[in-house]
Amino acid sequence: MEENRYLIEFYNNYNEEERLLSKYGKIEFLTTLHYIEKYIKSNDKIIEIGAGTGRYSHFLARGGYRVDAVELVEHNIEIFKKNTLVEEKVSVVQGNALDLSFIEDNKYDITLVLGPLYHLYSEEDKKQALREAIRVTKKGGKIFVAYVISDGCLIDEGFSRGNIDVRDYIKRGLIDGETFVAKSKPEDLFELVRKEDIDRLTLDFPVKRLHYVASDGCALLIRDAIEKMSDEIFELYFKYHLTVCEREDLLGITSHALDILEKI
Repeated sequence: MEENRYLIEFYNNYNEEERLLSKYGKIEFLTTLHYIEKYIKSNDKIIEIGAGTGRYSHFLARGGYRVDAVELVEHNIEIFKKNTLVEEKVSVVQGNALDLSFIEDNKYDITLVLGPLYHLYSEEDKKQALREAIRVTKKGGKIFVAYVISDGCLIDEGFSRGNIDVRDYIKRGLIDGETFVAKSKPEDLFELVRKEDIDRLTLDFPVKRLHYVASDGCALLIRDAIEKMSDEIFELYFKYHLTVCEREDLLGITSHALDILEKI
């Protein structure tokens, strides 16, 4: 697929591990773990679909859980395997989130989909990825799905840090000049959405929403300040973040969102 070419080229040259190790990146990572730990039980079967280099899979495996991982990009799989400790009960296979036919129905208690929806551009493909994730999850199992949120990225990457030229994006049709809705294509790498888009995706599936979380939330507004925080102040800020990351009035102010679903 043409979309896969752009994706593979990007991740062959991108350090995802480093992003999640910065103080700012840790907020998304620790928030996601906070919600996983609310639901995970000692004997749960876990799958991570689109595992990247395995940051979440390795963390959970090192906590004693059995984790099966699926990843599209061979470069990421190589790093995943390199970082695997002997004592970890973890496996990784190459596969596509759109087709998990090699996995039986109703197998997993916890299903992590923390990357694939970043890189799917049609509603049909997004629904197919969700359909597959739901299919391999047991009834009553929990599904964690991550998204990249357009408004947070526009504020952070565009208006705040200038990594993108908002005027140019409008000229090229990547952002609507009136509504500021994003219109991503595979060559743009990341599919940028709003909560209403996410709500629409899950309407026809046998799931109920347990949480919708602004994973990094207002941190995007004080990114540089967060990097300078002492460990004590960072811990205090993160405690604050967890108290507001589900507040309805703040949900759109985030670069990443986490939708937590239960299969019914």
